[in-house]
This record gives sequence, structure tokens and C-alpha cells, in this order.
Amino acid sequence: MSLLSADRLADRLAAFDEQALAEVYDTYSPALYAFALRLLGDEDLAEECVAETFLRFLKALQNGAQPIRELKPYLYRIAHNWIQDHYRHKGRRPLEILDESYADPQRAVDDETERHLLQEQARAALANLTAEQRLVIVLHFIEGWDQASIATALQKPLTAVKALQHRGLQALRRMLLKED
Repeated sequence: MSLLSADRLADRLAAFDEQALAEVYDTYSPALYAFALRLLGDEDLAEECVAETFLRFLKALQNGAQPIRELKPYLYRIAHNWIQDHYRHKGRRPLEILDESYADPQRAVDDETERHLLQEQARAALANLTAEQRLVIVLHFIEGWDQASIATALQKPLTAVKALQHRGLQALRRMLLKED
């Protein structure tokens, strides 16, 4: 992102400045794609999430949304809401728990398959958290956000974010230790 002030960028976005819009897309779309892919586990859905995120962002600008100063948390919140909407309409959790046949100790598994299995187990465990717990854990431990930034993105007090993270980690620990 260029060295534009947040105020100046917000003004340019509100005026639908094509260069500013392209700059925002180029800056944030790769990270949003990675975020969506981690939560969805599907490349096509992750691409759709990014496209819908920016479509919703443009619609908000078009409808005269207040100048957006904290762009990164705002875009992540849109993406997270899209993911939640997607699964709400599908009537299922983001990922189903793995079939027990994958855990067969007799099965010879190469390193790549084992890595993939561990990723799927972690993704399945994350899917069983509440939406807010999952978002806090992904943003903090995978995306590398600090808790204050997460609090801003979720529009929650810092103490609430810490509590969500603590309860989410406890639930993950119980789920993952139970699978062993």
C-alpha cells in the first residue's frame, strides 16, 4: 500500500477512484484468499469469498458508507460474514469431522498424506468452535494479528477477545486430545 494517509485513501475510495480501489484489491486480496482458504478448505470457495468480499465492499462504498479508516479489519469482517452466510445457507458446519477410517494405524501413510490428514483434523476441530472463537484463533495464530487488532475487527472489548481465544483453545485441546 502506498504511503497515503488513511483519511486521503478513504476519500479516494468514497469517490470510487479506480487506482485506489485497485491498490486496495492488490494489497488485501492475497491475504483474504489465504484466510478464506484456511477456513473453507476449498480453492474455488476461497476465490468466491474474495470476490464477494470486494463486491460487498464496493456496494458499501456505493451506498455511502462512512469513510473506512481501518480497512484491513473491515475487509476481514466482510469475508468472515460471507463464510458464515455461506454455511448458514448450506445448513452445515464448515467442515465435517473426518471418517474414522482415516485414522487406521495399519495404513501406511507417506509424509504428504500425513501432513494433509493433520491439516484436515485441525480444520475439522476449528469447524466445531463457535464462529467467533474460530475467527479469533485463525486471526491470531495463523494470520498473526495481535489481540487489539482482533478486538477492533470484531468491535469487541479486548477482554472479550482474550476470553474467546482462551475458551477456543481449551475446546481445541479437548477435541484434538480426544482424537488421539
